[in-house]
Amino acid sequence: MPNPQTPAAATLDPRLLRIAAVVILGTFMSILDTTIVNVAIKDLSKSFSAPLATMQWISTGYMLALATVIPLTGWAADRFGTKRLYMASIGMFLLGSALSGAAWSAGSLIVFRVLQGLGGGMIMPAGMTILTHAAGPKRMGRVMGIVGVPMLLAPIVGPILGGWLVDDVSWRWIFFVNLPIGAIALFAALRVFERDDPKPHHALDWPGLLMLSPGLAIFVYGLAETAAGSGLDSVGGGGAVLLGLLLVIAFVLHARVRHGALIDVKMFAQRAVGAPALTVFLFCTAFFGVALLMPLYFQVVRGDSALRAGLLLAAQGIGAMISMPIAARLTDKLGARRVVTVGLSLVALGMLSLSRISATTTLLQVELTLFLMGLGMGSTMMPAMSAALSSIERHAVARVTAGLNVLQRVGGSIGTALLAVVLSHELAAAMPPGAGATTLHTGEAASAVAAARAVPALGAAFGHTFTWSLVLVVCALAAAFFIRRRHVDVTAPGAAHVIVE
Repeated sequence: MPNPQTPAAATLDPRLLRIAAVVILGTFMSILDTTIVNVAIKDLSKSFSAPLATMQWISTGYMLALATVIPLTGWAADRFGTKRLYMASIGMFLLGSALSGAAWSAGSLIVFRVLQGLGGGMIMPAGMTILTHAAGPKRMGRVMGIVGVPMLLAPIVGPILGGWLVDDVSWRWIFFVNLPIGAIALFAALRVFERDDPKPHHALDWPGLLMLSPGLAIFVYGLAETAAGSGLDSVGGGGAVLLGLLLVIAFVLHARVRHGALIDVKMFAQRAVGAPALTVFLFCTAFFGVALLMPLYFQVVRGDSALRAGLLLAAQGIGAMISMPIAARLTDKLGARRVVTVGLSLVALGMLSLSRISATTTLLQVELTLFLMGLGMGSTMMPAMSAALSSIERHAVARVTAGLNVLQRVGGSIGTALLAVVLSHELAAAMPPGAGATTLHTGEAASAVAAARAVPALGAAFGHTFTWSLVLVVCALAAAFFIRRRHVDVTAPGAAHVIVE
């Protein structure tokens, strides 16, 4: 029997749960695609005879494409309606998946992954906008918890499914598997989501789009080139970093004075939104990079198959599944800051352990580390995002959601590009004499003796690379201390009232 003191507005009714289920399905597909690809990087590198510095663009290019199109969500939702936008995004994502599965070279696969990202970039922000409007601020914490738990199945199912497909079927099926899931998501969205009429309020910010999207891509490319050894004094390294940074700064200055800019940067200047946004950005920069490299550690250093690597990665997803619903309830009761700082502290401990990883680290220690990081992840991402969304008015939800997702994807693209090229650089510097033809993309050496000598250097290189992630998580923890202890219910009748942590 429901608690008589519980407001009707705070209950999770069947209609809201159905909307949440459809949002989960589309988001599950996009997250599944990311985790499936990570476990296949080694085999893709071998199939196309390409090094890690090239193959990391399969993930980096995808995330940059997501970041490029996400800022259009607010305008496109107003112009075409959120339901139509959600369905069109899934359709283009499926087209990119089909083409990626048919790729014939590393270059074509990267191009098709970019197309896939352009199609799928609006799936999560459009779905979260629909869900946020249906839930309201009082139910955001619990709704985020419900949405998050099934979504966390993707990091568990993805590596396992991807490992099995790579080992026993074909790497092409890591993309083709999206087709049936996407078809179900399209049908469910058509039936469940209510039709919303387009309500265009402003024209598309073309100048902002032409500054932000190229600026992000050029900046990340420059970081990758710099970390790969080009140096800050080179055109491809420092020159690209500077040009990209100037374009991004120009966009910020442009968005501060333009009405209807792609991203409402003035909202992020407010502590209530800016602190959790910075926390999410730094956390994603660290975490997505680790997500790319951990499957490689299992396959290259420990000699595991793709399937076994996927099974070993499940500990992290299990930890997140356990902590996320608990964190959601605690966020509603205690506030986001306490939950996020505890979560990031757990992640930092895990990153510290990874920074000391080697070829002889026991499997039990690695699995406990991944589980600990999963617990921290489940207590960080959703509480931080809900802290930002619950402190703004309804009309600003779509644009702030888009901005948060841009920061998440840009952080992920920077993390994957940076850690991949740092690892390549560490390997080149640490490889002992006599390792010969040892390469990361095959994990093989010219002889058994050379292989035995190379393995300790490989393990040490991974540990040194993970130190970068540790530093980023510590920075995220510092940012989390500025998350507000209170948030305002802006939907309350009359004067807004304060909801204590």
